[in-house]
Amino acid sequence: QVRLVESGGGLAQAGDSLRLSCAASGRAGSRYVMAWFRQVPGKEREFVAGISGSTSAVDDPLKGRFSISEDNSKNMVYLQMNNLKPEDTAVYYCAAGLVGQWTREETYDYWGQGTLVTITS
Repeated sequence: QVRLVESGGGLAQAGDSLRLSCAASGRAGSRYVMAWFRQVPGKEREFVAGISGSTSAVDDPLKGRFSISEDNSKNMVYLQMNNLKPEDTAVYYCAAGLVGQWTREETYDYWGQGTLVTITS
């Protein structure tokens, strides 16, 4: 059973940076695809970034501001968010899955509880 716990969310101002962390336990090695999604109330959850081994991807509109990384020795996955904007306000979720299209929620079998990021102008 994979358990994911996010941290690092909070209140920030436009232009600030935040780094979200996801502590992943129960993974068998690093064969899982790890990803970050975000959700605004009333809207669907959307893909932010994913990583598997040396391969990573960030949703096109977020490229240049967001990046994903992982430290397998610590079982941690990170989302670095720079030059934050009010429209980045959302609950951010960490997810783990084995196979499938990275941008699809259905790919992921395990989800964290989410961490709220609020960006003020």
